[in-house]
Amino acid sequence: MTLWESDKKRRGHLPVYQYWLRKIHDSKSPLFKKFYKIMYGITRFPFSIEISTKAQIGPGLYISHPYNITVHSDAVIGSNCNFNKGMTIGKTNRGSRAGVPVIGNNVWIGINAVIVGKIHVGNDVLIAPNCYVNVDIPDHSVVIGNPCIIKYKADATEGYITNPV
Repeated sequence: MTLWESDKKRRGHLPVYQYWLRKIHDSKSPLFKKFYKIMYGITRFPFSIEISTKAQIGPGLYISHPYNITVHSDAVIGSNCNFNKGMTIGKTNRGSRAGVPVIGNNVWIGINAVIVGKIHVGNDVLIAPNCYVNVDIPDHSVVIGNPCIIKYKADATEGYITNPV
């Protein structure tokens, strides 16, 4: 068995980048932080992934298509969240919602969704593709459209969350 095969067996079905991203957030070791910064530098430009080591991310983050993903360095993200291609979690610099979002647990964020401002996204929330979210989202909700429309749904992310921890 080669080193690559044994590493693949250890990390399961997670891509290499995500495996190390989870490792860095689980460990306080400066060696892992240094390794992540190297990985970040290598993958940032070819894949357009910008996830800072300063972002507070809970365990179980899953990135299904690692392209064009931006997460602000002050963002707070709960456990078992799923990111899709083109997704942005950003800061708004003006108005009553100036700041960065706080995202709860078990949140699925669709392709090209944008979440900005000092808002709170609750637990068990599904944000559909191409949504622009700049308002608070309660627990157990499905968010669709631009401007966003919020629909209550018990177990909103059932069947959507991949590789929960």
